[in-house]
Amino acid sequence: MGKTLIAFFSRADENYFGGVMRYVKVGNTEIVCRIMEELIPADSFKIEMKVPYSAEYMTCTEQAKEDLRKNARPELRSCPENMNGYDTVVLAYPNYWGTMPMAVATFLEKYDFSRKTILPLCTNEGSGMGSSERDIRKYAPGADVKKGLPIIGSDAADSKELVRSWLFANGLL
Repeated sequence: MGKTLIAFFSRADENYFGGVMRYVKVGNTEIVCRIMEELIPADSFKIEMKVPYSAEYMTCTEQAKEDLRKNARPELRSCPENMNGYDTVVLAYPNYWGTMPMAVATFLEKYDFSRKTILPLCTNEGSGMGSSERDIRKYAPGADVKKGLPIIGSDAADSKELVRSWLFANGLL
């Protein structure tokens, strides 16, 4: 198998954990990606917006909702030069309004993912993958988008065995 990239969008600051708001220094999605980095040889890239959403959770969710409504493509802080050399992209993100954050769509539309495998991973507090797998297929035509792994965000730090099983099932372990 060829080279793997773990590309992820993650948000620290105030987050929602099973009905409670609390501030975190590292977002749930990034926690899961750090676990993956321990398990498989892969490059890693954090998808970051040039103008990030608010640190306050409720404001952030409204900003994300507005971007989704407008089908916006937020500008990214940086991007890999290309996807050459990567056969597999683990694409990790939180569930924002039933799909991935629009910054992830910006990332996907920047490259040609034809003949590449995308493994979606979505942190959430009970809403699962939403429509994100279908949306990835739309934004990355020609990619082989596999069944995604939903992870409860508040369980991110304890997800190693779940992640290991999913990576194994997808031929990365």
